[in-house]
Amino acid sequence: MSAPRLGAAPERKYAAALASVDADGRFCGYASLFGRMDLGGDVVMPGAFARTLRLRGAGGVRMLLEHDPGAPIGVWLTLEEDRRGLWVEGRIVGTPGAARAGARMAAGELDGLSIGFRTVRADEDRLARVRRLTEIDLWEVSVVHSPMLPEARARAAGACRADAGGIAPEAAVDAGLVALLRRETAILRQTR
Repeated sequence: MSAPRLGAAPERKYAAALASVDADGRFCGYASLFGRMDLGGDVVMPGAFARTLRLRGAGGVRMLLEHDPGAPIGVWLTLEEDRRGLWVEGRIVGTPGAARAGARMAAGELDGLSIGFRTVRADEDRLARVRRLTEIDLWEVSVVHSPMLPEARARAAGACRADAGGIAPEAAVDAGLVALLRRETAILRQTR
């Protein structure tokens, strides 16, 4: 066995952090993905944002840091539903706190997106513990460290939508499968 070469680069076991904002403070990404279960058991359905977007538009939805109403950090330029989810494009502007958030995004340490909303209509499967949100009153979209929907991530402006869909499809949480597994588990618990 040979000794390691001196001066050889260390082996890396992690992915390098990617900037989630460009030099002008612009970023984009999916704040919500349809049909994906979040960590709280909610699944947003296609069309859930349509009414809010029609009534408020991008200018009527706030951009916050970590859902803090006292911490606005920018403006939304685009909010729209497509076949995958809620696509957002925004720009960091304003306060020193916003500049710090932008610097954290540029360093790759802050890249989550999360929606703040009031449920208007939902179907609940209590046995499977899944709530399907069919209409949402969207109040704000926040830049967060840990989103409820792990795939909701920001990318530097200019990222195409195909690249911004979150984790690889084979690793995504399938809401229907999770609901089925929860239902089957509940039935098994009742038979014990």
